[in-house]
Amino acid sequence: MTRSVLLGIDTGGTYTDAVLFSEADGLLAKAKALTTRHDLAVGISASVDEVLRSSGVAANAIGLVSLSTTLATNALVEGQGGRTCLVMIGFQPADIKRDGLSEALRTDPVIFLSGGHDTHGNENLLDMSPLEDALPHLGQTVSSFAVAGYFAVRNPAHEIRVRDRIRAVTDLPVTCSHELSSKLGGPRRALTTLLNARLVAMIDRLIGSCETFTKQRGISAPMMVVRGDGALISAAEARLRPIETILSGPAASLVGARYLTGLDDAVISDIGGTTTDVAILDGGKPRLDMDGAVVGGHRTMVEAVAMRTYGLGGDSEVRIDERGLSAKIELGPRRLVPLSLAAALHGDVVLDALERQLRTIHPGRHDGRFAVRTGVPESLAAGLQPQEANLFARIDDKPVPLDQLLTSTAQGAVLDRLIARGLVHLCGITPSDAMHVLGRQEQWERKAAELGLRLALRMKDGTGRPIAESTEELAGRIVARLHRRSAEIVLGTCLAEDDLAEVDPARSVLIDRALSGKDGIVRFGLALDRPLVGLGASARVYYPEIAEILSSAVSIPVDSDVANAVGAVVGQVQMSAEVVVTSPQEGLFILSGCGDSLRLTEQEEAFAEARRRADTVVRERVAANGASATLVVVEESVEAPEIEGRRRLIEARMIARAVGRPPVAGD
Repeated sequence: MTRSVLLGIDTGGTYTDAVLFSEADGLLAKAKALTTRHDLAVGISASVDEVLRSSGVAANAIGLVSLSTTLATNALVEGQGGRTCLVMIGFQPADIKRDGLSEALRTDPVIFLSGGHDTHGNENLLDMSPLEDALPHLGQTVSSFAVAGYFAVRNPAHEIRVRDRIRAVTDLPVTCSHELSSKLGGPRRALTTLLNARLVAMIDRLIGSCETFTKQRGISAPMMVVRGDGALISAAEARLRPIETILSGPAASLVGARYLTGLDDAVISDIGGTTTDVAILDGGKPRLDMDGAVVGGHRTMVEAVAMRTYGLGGDSEVRIDERGLSAKIELGPRRLVPLSLAAALHGDVVLDALERQLRTIHPGRHDGRFAVRTGVPESLAAGLQPQEANLFARIDDKPVPLDQLLTSTAQGAVLDRLIARGLVHLCGITPSDAMHVLGRQEQWERKAAELGLRLALRMKDGTGRPIAESTEELAGRIVARLHRRSAEIVLGTCLAEDDLAEVDPARSVLIDRALSGKDGIVRFGLALDRPLVGLGASARVYYPEIAEILSSAVSIPVDSDVANAVGAVVGQVQMSAEVVVTSPQEGLFILSGCGDSLRLTEQEEAFAEARRRADTVVRERVAANGASATLVVVEESVEAPEIEGRRRLIEARMIARAVGRPPVAGD
């Protein structure tokens, strides 16, 4: 076998998939294993070993390893990530109230330093004394730093000085805003930097686990990671800029769906354990969100596929509101470990606790729920408050029933904070458990799912009646809720793409009439203008009904369960570089971006230098990712209005874009 065999790996919230792919023969083999968050290498090795065994391909025949993941996306949707200190240079405290920065910051520390630059790159005096005073303490209580300077895209000097000082004192990861985006908009750039810093440890562990495994198996191939726009970047680049891997998995699924279906126009919906991702395929290409990807309610500066990500999946938390005349079922956005999976992993620890709770006379508010450590390194627990540390110490690597763990109402909020930090998983009822009760899924422990739903049946609605007559009826209502909510999500994405974002399918009476098929003198109906492509491990058990609700044709590719891993190996390396030219006064032109600021006196000379610099840097960036540029295009945008009969340059942008083939060992 030649070295043209490519290995694609997708690490999701529930499963880790592996595929072997050949450009000549297509998909050669595929395999799945549970994602093992305590040690990602375990899930990776299980899936890759199986795909090598089933295919008969030798490890040394692999010429490229390409990785996609939903871990970063899931972390942001669930509000997880390490504790990060945000350093704001030249900003005012009021600035953190803009663009959702305060909400994203939560209780993490922030330090304000005087300094920064103006729009032309001229500096204000930097005072680092507040940082110097705080560093000894912060170095022990946070896991990373994010640095954002005022107009750092025009001059990053202050960000670099602060970054170098933090690294010298703490040796912790530091992300600077100018490294992530060249766009103006300080608070949103700071938000993007903060989220990136929180993800560094997670993505570093993922790539490190993959590198360790491939080295052990004798795979000596370049490693790439799927970016949020579907392009490939080197593993080293992904380590520095993990924020670019948000929507990595969904982007890979789009690329994979295009390959697997051959469709040019489709609505792609990928259901995983944690999220459902929906995007539009037009003319064989995914639409891109040029304003920046929105994940977990945060508008970032990351250019990515125009994907809508919702906290709805097979492992979504089932919440039952029994206060009304009839019980209402809601799902997500938090992911739980399904009871059926928890029992498959931990056996009698889960089953015995569920049976004990069923034997009690009165139902408890924590019945059917457990807490278990995620198994991340202890260093990520730095900075826990005393109440958090005490509760965390009582949680083990085996599930602990909440009715035995929580002794006061206040401890529930403490547990939620541990979950948000990514230190603890919550186990409970999910749609996956409902599917096990209905016999439509059978990979885990059905008995635990049955016991969990029996516990839920002890709840009474507002009329005093049980919320359902049987576990099968309750399971059916949970699955029906997932079908309906999925249909609303797909429809909401399509309406937004049709510039009807103000229409909320979950609240519209007319859309409810159409989706429910309710009778009336006036009949309402709706349909999609293109097929619905269902992806994900559980696509076959969910999407036929979802498509029926939407009166849409449905396409579920044979290998829809590994579309992400396929997309990881059929992508290309794509890079961009931007240089900005401004003119603060007549006869002076300042170049910013892709290097040090440069002052010139002639406009044409400045434009020519901006083009040359952008072209040079984009080629360097492609080369840094192990590829060679096969196509480079430089786009120009010039804002020069005519004032009193003379054209006056305000700003010119030279954006170079390059495409290259990913490196393959042996080529």
